[in-house]
Amino acid sequence: MNEIENWYDNEYEEWNRLERHKIEFEITKHYLDRYITKPESKIFDIGGGPGRYSIYLAKQGHKITLLDLSGKNVCVAKEKAAEAGVVLEDCVKGDALALPEYEKESFDVILLMGPLYHLTKAEDRKKAVEEARKLLKKGGILIAAFISQYAPIQDCFSYLDFYEDEVKELLHYLEDGKNNEGGFTTAYFTSVEEARSLMQEQQFKELAFVGVENILGCKEQEILKLPNEEQEKWLELGIALAEDEKLYGTSQHFLYIGEK
Repeated sequence: MNEIENWYDNEYEEWNRLERHKIEFEITKHYLDRYITKPESKIFDIGGGPGRYSIYLAKQGHKITLLDLSGKNVCVAKEKAAEAGVVLEDCVKGDALALPEYEKESFDVILLMGPLYHLTKAEDRKKAVEEARKLLKKGGILIAAFISQYAPIQDCFSYLDFYEDEVKELLHYLEDGKNNEGGFTTAYFTSVEEARSLMQEQQFKELAFVGVENILGCKEQEILKLPNEEQEKWLELGIALAEDEKLYGTSQHFLYIGEK
């Protein structure tokens, strides 16, 4: 946890990441809008980073609590919320494995869109989901993000650059999913089957499983150079293909939406 905290506090600027990855940001927001339909929903954004999604949802009138392991990200979230003219109900530094003592079954929606790909042990991923589930109302919505085991391959492919990796180093993610390489902090990349199994074990009813970037990911840099109206056409196509199981391996991120 110290390594991950240090990465976000001192080595990486998370707020700017979604400027570079607009496809991930826009398609994720599309699914938030699709499944968060209750006005003024009470939402807990666990591992919410610097608040990109929290602020987006707060602008729609939802009541947001944000928690993140990185003190820097929490400070940025507070600053950016103030700049956007929105109020976050609570914004705290904390750990997804040791959540604050909020009332059980008190949230309409829980976002778990960061912690699961920084927990390399299966028992920790299970605990993170269990702890989130306790705080979710019956009938509430859980939205969780995973990094795909194919993400390192797709990343290299998008730039046509192996960096310093060899083929066997990229393929090892398909075997154990653990990342201990440079360029990113401690992480765990998962398969579709493993992600779904984790949620099924916690008795969530799957509403959608999304390959976020799908076929657009490897062409993102070119797409972002196009005029806005052309970008919108590609995003429309990406959304149409996001739940096509045959294309899941082309995505760097998965999004799971489930009902308690």
